Amino acid sequence: MLSSHPPLRQRVTSLSGPSRLRPPTSWDDPLNNTSFEQDGQAKHEDAPAFLARLRDVVGTAHVLTDEQRTRRYRAGFRFGFGRAIAVVRPGSLLQQWRIVKLCVEHNRIVIMQAANTGLTGGSTPDGDGYDREVVIISTLRMKRVDLIRDGQQVICLPGATLDQLEQALKPLGREPHSVIGSSCIGASVLGGICNNSGGSLVQRGPAYTEMALYAQLTQTGELQLINHLGVQLGSDAEEILGRLDAGDYRAADITDEARRGSDHGYAQHVRDVEADTPARYNADPGRLFEASGSAGKVILFAVRLDTFPAESQTEVFYVGTNDPQDLNDIRRFLLTAMPTLPISGEYLHRDAFDIADVYGKDTFITIRKLGTARIPKFFAAKAWFDNVCARLPFLPKHSSDRLLQWLSRRFPDHLPARLRTYRQSYEHHLMIKVSAGLIETVRTFMESYFHAREGDFFLCSPQEGVAAFLLRFSAAGAAIRYRAVHHEEVEDIVALDVALRRNDRNWVEQLPQDMEAAFIKKLYYGHFLCHVFHQDYIVKRGTDCLALEHRIWKLLDARGARYPAEHNVGHLYDAPPELKAFYRQLDPCNQFNPGIGRTSKLADWA
Repeated sequence: MLSSHPPLRQRVTSLSGPSRLRPPTSWDDPLNNTSFEQDGQAKHEDAPAFLARLRDVVGTAHVLTDEQRTRRYRAGFRFGFGRAIAVVRPGSLLQQWRIVKLCVEHNRIVIMQAANTGLTGGSTPDGDGYDREVVIISTLRMKRVDLIRDGQQVICLPGATLDQLEQALKPLGREPHSVIGSSCIGASVLGGICNNSGGSLVQRGPAYTEMALYAQLTQTGELQLINHLGVQLGSDAEEILGRLDAGDYRAADITDEARRGSDHGYAQHVRDVEADTPARYNADPGRLFEASGSAGKVILFAVRLDTFPAESQTEVFYVGTNDPQDLNDIRRFLLTAMPTLPISGEYLHRDAFDIADVYGKDTFITIRKLGTARIPKFFAAKAWFDNVCARLPFLPKHSSDRLLQWLSRRFPDHLPARLRTYRQSYEHHLMIKVSAGLIETVRTFMESYFHAREGDFFLCSPQEGVAAFLLRFSAAGAAIRYRAVHHEEVEDIVALDVALRRNDRNWVEQLPQDMEAAFIKKLYYGHFLCHVFHQDYIVKRGTDCLALEHRIWKLLDARGARYPAEHNVGHLYDAPPELKAFYRQLDPCNQFNPGIGRTSKLADWA
């Protein structure tokens, strides 16, 4: 076992810029016919023998090498695309361990991947420039969730999803760290931990744990298993993983070891509205710990997490205003003047309302009618359809998106009348979900506050409350749909998630006029009480998106903002120095997910 991390050896060499290579939309794969020597990757003469050994571990059916069959694993949900010699799908933790050992032995890069729902390409290869062949390990076959401590904590294996965890906890009246949002598209629990992912629930902060079972390489390249799960499973790696695979442990084997399964201090932290720093962002050094924030720089086998009591009686207040200062005042009241925090407070600008209304309608209806549990299958079916269409050159680009958009327009109006009325009247929209004990306090404040002001509020019916939050969470996917349907006019989406300072009253972005001319739409939405915003810029054809994005970054830097706030750096952002140091500490040989945060893709961080 490792008692501490090895010292750093040398400085990180940052690459000159992101590749911005999106998945191809036609049958021709731009990387299909490129040799590894041309890619900058070393060509391995032992490839046939290596692949044969992988098949010996997991079976032939679970080692994918065909370009078309591996494409959906090599393409990011919104960003990123690259080569891989194989996609391997282990069915047990023991198989995962043996696959990683083989990759280390044969000097292959390992990229761990679960649901592949990230927005910054952090769990896929990124273009060229690797000096070794890449193996993607897909963990989706290992989906078990163990409820421990009467459901107050859980142990999740690598393929477990947020929705699966939510459903497992529901009979106990408890919830995971995050609900809806990422759970709608099948995001994994371990992916959230690796990325310190945020969420809409104000009291819980980023996904975080100090209890994990993971493997990492030492300075000399030795693969070691570290059991900080707080479960006594033995001392040998194969024994530990075999017992966990079998669920072979008792309540007496579970210990605490003074480690935390969530960010216990966030609720108090977010209340400090005078602080000159953001409430949460991915590179916050205070939340980088072993697996938490690791972004694939260790090989994660299991995490242990806290769960939370579910609120049985809640109400949603819907606020509309044309004065941003109104939302400032409401935010400060909700965070400082009440004995307990609201459950969530979600912001939606009118332009984002419109795009989500039209281009997120099918997602809205599917979740409303079928629930979140069906959404991952919906996305899998769409990916299969896209793969088939890619083989038929006579079909138009983005066939599935065009078809779904055409179908969605045939459905009746899905939004309640009062939401549409507020859309006509107000530019800024805020949805506040509170527990039963806060309803009268919030209602009294709202009535007093808006007595002589232009804005207004209403207490939602159950149907209106559900619709308001579904509309808000349809916004991100709606931007992607807009790009697909209008691809002839759209160059790309510049998508940022930004953490503003907690004391920043000027939260509405002001851009220079020449920048405004480059956009078709600007979509602002986010977790308002935490001051975390998603900013999607739909950019006109012919615009240099990278240059535009860098200009926006400079403006954000001047405001004291931090980014990314909750989707992690992936291959899109430069990792700040403290995050680069953390990555090098975890992975001194740079064999696991190299290039993350636009760092070196080369062995030993060369």
